[in-house]
Amino acid sequence: VWEANHVWLIFCIVFAWTAFPTAFAAVTTTLYLPLGIAAFGIVLRGSGFAFRRVSIDTAQQRANGAAFAISSVLTPFCFGAVAGGLASGRVPTAGHGDAITSWINPTSAIGGALAVLTCGYLAALFLIADARRFGPPQLEVWARRRAVLAAVLCGGVALGGLFVLRTDAHRLWTRLLHVGWPLLLVSGVAGLLALVMTLLPVWRAHPALVRPIGAVAVAAVLVGWGVGQYPFLLGTHLDVHVASAPRHTLEALIGVAVAAALLVGPSLAWLMTLAQRGRLTEPETRTAQAAG
Repeated sequence: VWEANHVWLIFCIVFAWTAFPTAFAAVTTTLYLPLGIAAFGIVLRGSGFAFRRVSIDTAQQRANGAAFAISSVLTPFCFGAVAGGLASGRVPTAGHGDAITSWINPTSAIGGALAVLTCGYLAALFLIADARRFGPPQLEVWARRRAVLAAVLCGGVALGGLFVLRTDAHRLWTRLLHVGWPLLLVSGVAGLLALVMTLLPVWRAHPALVRPIGAVAVAAVLVGWGVGQYPFLLGTHLDVHVASAPRHTLEALIGVAVAAALLVGPSLAWLMTLAQRGRLTEPETRTAQAAG
């Protein structure tokens, strides 16, 4: 399951440079530092996750766990910082922009913080149902507390981020308030509903129901950013229609996307289903879970 998730990262990278080569070149030649750190973090996450599982010594387990934790913060922060650099127009069309200020700026700081908090929020929210099935009661309580804390922090940073956008990315702020406000409203309502369902005892019997609601809250923010940014890929100076590849290339990409969805989608869905049912663990682990 862990390695299967990387399929989508490669999928997005290949599609980005094929469909929008000008924008891809501009981004990679300007924001290479955060992208490089994020790539290193992905590798570090995977290795820390794998090595901790097979480590016997406590010190090694702690070291691998620390590597996993640090990279789990660095990776989403850097991706969020990249989004902030794009939204605030700090990536020039010709590329080779400032390697520091392009991702160390107010909008990138907000984007990075939101990325880390939303990842932590979704992780805690999804862990509630898994803790109910596989873990001790204390783990479920722990996950609920983390989900509530992350939800409150996400809401606070998102609201504060609007004021940052007003001065640092004014067009995006204007578009969000005039065009993207329905999506922001959906995100807020879904986030509040997920928070209430996490807190109220009456909903605790069905912890899996809160997962899609929390996912909608996060997805609405991402779609809202896309709506606010449209039709520009980079700030207000590179139009999506100008930056796109020729029509025949885009048509071929759509065909590849459909084929990939038909080939990979069902297999990945089946893999996730088996993982959720505990069918991918070792026999002795399944026996212990059944006995517990």
